Amino acid sequence: MAYRVRPASSMRHGNGKTAQIPVARNPVPRRVVSEETVVRGGGRYFLSHGTIDMGGLADALAVSRATLYRVTGSRDRLLGEVLWWLGSRQLAEARGARRRSGVDGVIEVTMRYAATVRRSAPFRQFLADEPETAARVLFAEPGRVHRRFIRAQADIFVDVLGPDLADHAAPEALAYLYIRIVESAIYAELLAGRQPDLDLTEQALRALFSGAR
Repeated sequence: MAYRVRPASSMRHGNGKTAQIPVARNPVPRRVVSEETVVRGGGRYFLSHGTIDMGGLADALAVSRATLYRVTGSRDRLLGEVLWWLGSRQLAEARGARRRSGVDGVIEVTMRYAATVRRSAPFRQFLADEPETAARVLFAEPGRVHRRFIRAQADIFVDVLGPDLADHAAPEALAYLYIRIVESAIYAELLAGRQPDLDLTEQALRALFSGAR
């Protein structure tokens, strides 16, 4: 911890010599930064650089690297939080732009979201430059991005399908299969350096609903 040093006071002994007496030092207040602030700052950094460099982000947030790691735990965990924060915003925008209802509405949200991801130069750069990290953060711990999108997709089913949802499988089970198809189209193919076939993806999603009745 850093301290602000104050000049020592002095006292005079009987022998005429002066002794220096240490004065208590006041700690310099350390900047407190919340995880939300770090994630938002990480999101802005990611959009500008297509990655997250912990040293660069620490400088941007005016905190130390030690503080950054103390708040986030690890770079992988921060990347997971940032990708979910960015992805959930894009998904919310896609849901807000929906014009159709029923299964068509569900798939419309997905196609809008997928199109946004395809246009994201920072995300594509991240997948191209750090494929192993991307796969780890997107699909495994500690990012849990995959799990969060499954829960979000189940919410979309409930919101868009409403009472018609009873005609299909349980929302969570259907969402798991649905997201696996979407991930295969968007992430897996981009990680392999190929353009996603969204027409084929839409056909597979419609077939999933037909089979779940």
